[in-house]
Amino acid sequence: MSEQSAVRPEYRIEDLAHHSGATVRTIRAYQDRGLLPRPERRGRSNVYGDSHLARLRQIADLLDRGYTLASIKELLDAWDTGRGLGGVLGLVAEVQGPWTDEEAARITRAELDARFGGTPDEDAVREAVELGVLERIPGRETEEYLVPSPQELAVAVELHAAGVPLSAITGHLRELREQVEHIAGRFLEFTTEHVFARYLEQRPPTDSDAAEAATMVRRLRPLAQQTVDAELARAMRILATRHLQIHLSPDTPPVRDDEPRPVQIPAGTIRAVQALVGAESVAAFVTAATEREVNKRTLDALAINSLNSPTVH
Repeated sequence: MSEQSAVRPEYRIEDLAHHSGATVRTIRAYQDRGLLPRPERRGRSNVYGDSHLARLRQIADLLDRGYTLASIKELLDAWDTGRGLGGVLGLVAEVQGPWTDEEAARITRAELDARFGGTPDEDAVREAVELGVLERIPGRETEEYLVPSPQELAVAVELHAAGVPLSAITGHLRELREQVEHIAGRFLEFTTEHVFARYLEQRPPTDSDAAEAATMVRRLRPLAQQTVDAELARAMRILATRHLQIHLSPDTPPVRDDEPRPVQIPAGTIRAVQALVGAESVAAFVTAATEREVNKRTLDALAINSLNSPTVH
């Protein structure tokens, strides 16, 4: 090895900023927070090395993964004390990886319009982008979109072909998404309590605990979808049969708008409401909360329609 190749690279702060993609101001802020080691002093100059460059790239990677600077400091402190980051980063990658085997697709604006009857609908496209059903691909000569879930788009195409307005489809998706996120949240609470709590007792977890948790995520990942698929199939069979019987029966009177209807609410939700307002006020609380949500959505819809309608002078 020559003497020149044995010399480790050294950077001024401007050079470090150039190689890392961070700004000089950001590098100094990281130093003040204790995220980045202080440089070596050479006369009147500060000198940085490859370890500083590696640390900046590490911080950037963790920020991309959604970590806050406070959380990153905890992780880097653990790294500096020899506890390792490999397992933690593996766990993060496992959780943030795809939770479905479905692959994203691309579609041009012309193809999109054709699939929905050939008539362009700017409002529907804007709402689909807002919901994440479509993602704009910049820098294209023709308008093109990424479709994260082609299955979801195919469902919308079929519903629209069956006569469902696009505004109703997006409204239904918003409502469905809230309910599904609630189910996902409950599944996470359940698995955290009974499976993952033992791996996450330390903050940050040890390298081996994080690696074991990542393995468990791989094992349990399909269970949520399998459970929801099975329960949805069961519920649809029961409710669709009941719904059809009601509509086919000549003796069934029409349901009045002011007539009470039974609604199934999870037992955990009922217990939480009881703890909040008392058992005798559960029905009144649920009714008030439902009416408030309906009124909120009505106001939101009116506001959106007002913003989208042309102003009369």
